Amino acid sequence: MSVSVSNTKKENLQASPNVVPLCDVLLVLLIIFMIVTPLVQRGVDLTLPTAINSVSMPESPKVVLYIRKDGTIYLNQDKLTVDRLQAKLEEAFLSSEDDKRLYLRADGELEYGKLLDLYESIRAAGYENIAIITDKKTDRS
Repeated sequence: MSVSVSNTKKENLQASPNVVPLCDVLLVLLIIFMIVTPLVQRGVDLTLPTAINSVSMPESPKVVLYIRKDGTIYLNQDKLTVDRLQAKLEEAFLSSEDDKRLYLRADGELEYGKLLDLYESIRAAGYENIAIITDKKTDRS
């Protein structure tokens, strides 16, 4: 007696990549970017002056001038000297076609005289519409 073994079922096996780990990694990266992006957009760390009537700044302004308490100047995250400020402002003014407004983020403890000197350079570069960025006052006393 002999027994014959035959495979009557043919299994069709297809190899397919497992995409679940890839989706997990992409979701983690998305969450990281969602958390980090607002921190990166903040810019130079300053103590802003406060005002009762404060209007919020747009999401992505074209030209932002940061001035620290010690007089250090940044134009859109680029550190500048006072000598190069007017030339860079003129360049930024000419490149911004639709929004000709300069957003000024000056430290609240900055000396008034330094701010006036820089204001003259800003006006000489062509900016007439200057928005001063402040924090909203919480106490009305």
